[in-house]
Amino acid sequence: MEWIPYSQFTNVKEIARGGFGIIYLATWLDGSIKVSYDRERSSNETVILKRFKNSQDISRYFLNELKSNQYCYKMDHHIIKTYGFTRDPKFDDYILVMQFASGGDLHNWIQQNFSKITWNKEKLAILWQISEGLETIHKANYIHRDFHSGNILFDLSNYKRHQWQIGDLGLTQPANGTSNNEIYGVIPYIAPEIFKKSSFSKKSDVYCMGMIMWELTTGCNIFLMLNTISIWFIKSLMENDLCWDPDPEKRPSITKVRITLGKWYLTNKNIAPFNQAETKRKELISLKKLGPEFSGSLIRVLFIQVDH
Repeated sequence: MEWIPYSQFTNVKEIARGGFGIIYLATWLDGSIKVSYDRERSSNETVILKRFKNSQDISRYFLNELKSNQYCYKMDHHIIKTYGFTRDPKFDDYILVMQFASGGDLHNWIQQNFSKITWNKEKLAILWQISEGLETIHKANYIHRDFHSGNILFDLSNYKRHQWQIGDLGLTQPANGTSNNEIYGVIPYIAPEIFKKSSFSKKSDVYCMGMIMWELTTGCNIFLMLNTISIWFIKSLMENDLCWDPDPEKRPSITKVRITLGKWYLTNKNIAPFNQAETKRKELISLKKLGPEFSGSLIRVLFIQVDH
C-alpha cells in the first residue's frame, strides 16, 4: 500500500458513480510493483480510481475500504487489490487506487455469455473461486455486507485459477463489530433476516452466495425467474444445508461450501448430476425457457439431490 501522487495518473475517465463515490478508469504511469525479486513496476498500467465524495476529512467509507482491503487481501485468494491512495487536487477528495478487472463484473458477464457457460466445469470453477474469496474475508473475521454478482469481477490478466475476484469492500466490517442496522445492497441478495432488523453476519454473506448460484444457474436472480419452467439445480451443498435457507443457522459456513465445490471441481466426484444438469440446460435454452431474456410469471424448480 503506497501514497501515489495524483500527477501519476493520465487518461482519467469516469465510468460509474454510486452513493458513496465515483469510479474512474485511468493509466498509472509508474504502475504497481510486480511480485518479483527486483520489485519492477508495471509501467502505464490501467487501474481503477475510486473517489469518495466529500472526503476532505477522510470519510468513514474511505477508511473502511482501505482497512478492509489491508486485512482481507491475499494475493492468491480472489480479492481485488488496492495498490494505494491519492488525493484529487481539484476536489480535494481522497481516492483509492485499485486493480482493474478487464473482464467486467459477473452479472454482465452472465448476461453476455449465459448460453456458453457449462456446468462441467466452468460454472463449478467460478463458484469455487468466489467461495475462496468470501472465505478469505470470513477468515479475516470480516463480513462483506454487499455481496452480489455486480461486485464479483473477472480479471483476464490473471492466471485462470485466480480470475474471479471480489471487490467493493467499502461496506465490509468486522464480524464481531456493532452493526449500524442500515440496509445496503441489491434487494434479491439481501438475506431475509436483515429486513427483520437482524445484523449482517457471515451467514447473511452465505445467503448472497446462494443467490449467486441461482443467477449463474438461471441467468436471472431468483425474483426475476417467473415463467413456468423446470430447472435442474443443486439441492444442497452438504447434508441438505441450503445457502439460501430462511433460517441463517441452517446455512453452511463458506468454508463448507468451498470444500464441497472444490471437491466437485477437482475430483469429478458426483459429476453425473452435473452432466445431467448440462443436458437439461441445453434443452431449456433451445426451447427458449432459460436464460437472462426469458423471465415470466411462475417458477417450478426440479432439484437434483447430490450425494456426499
